Amino acid sequence: MDRKPLLNVKSLKEQVYEYLREQMRTGALQPGSAIDMEETSKTLGVSKTPLRDALLQLEMEEFVTVRPRRMVVVNALAEKDIRDYYEVIGALESMALLKAFDALKPSDIERMQALNDAMRRAIEADDFDDYYGKNLAFHNVFLGLCGNERLVKLVNSMKKRLYDFPRAKGFVKEWEESSILEHQALVELIRTGRSQAAANHIRDVHWSFKVQERYVRRYYPGLSAPAE
Repeated sequence: MDRKPLLNVKSLKEQVYEYLREQMRTGALQPGSAIDMEETSKTLGVSKTPLRDALLQLEMEEFVTVRPRRMVVVNALAEKDIRDYYEVIGALESMALLKAFDALKPSDIERMQALNDAMRRAIEADDFDDYYGKNLAFHNVFLGLCGNERLVKLVNSMKKRLYDFPRAKGFVKEWEESSILEHQALVELIRTGRSQAAANHIRDVHWSFKVQERYVRRYYPGLSAPAE
């Protein structure tokens, strides 16, 4: 008979981090709210050391700001943050694709195609969670082959900050449909060996705030309208 492990293989810091991220993802911790360290420590039944370490990681990832006297505030997402994240993700994914291009096998390209087809079916079924997971997997095909784990970790952290904080209950269907078309164009560029054009497409179209702005403003309704 298999026995359940006596210990959780994850450190207390990792468990506290994941708890706080889940609270943010579900909206239990809203942007602008404060995290009470004393109360959180008691709720989780842990000392303040793993909690403090988890909060420091969240601060490095820009999810929270740690202020004097143990005051921790959940950061809101401003328009400048979104613009900056798009610019950085676009540059990093463009570079990652160029680094990974020669390592992409026909089976990798077909996996990207299959994931994009699955995204299309998910949107037709109004299943945004399935779409979201397949979308991350699509990008991770080439990100995982770029040979730079720090780059991948940074990109994925910024994506969580953008789209999983908290996860929107609704979605902008036209945006997802447009994204699927952009993915298809990317697959065709990769399939035909056009590495630089594919990298440019990632940076200058797919992750261009200017190109995506009309959808971004619908996804984040609190943003002001663009200046005329």
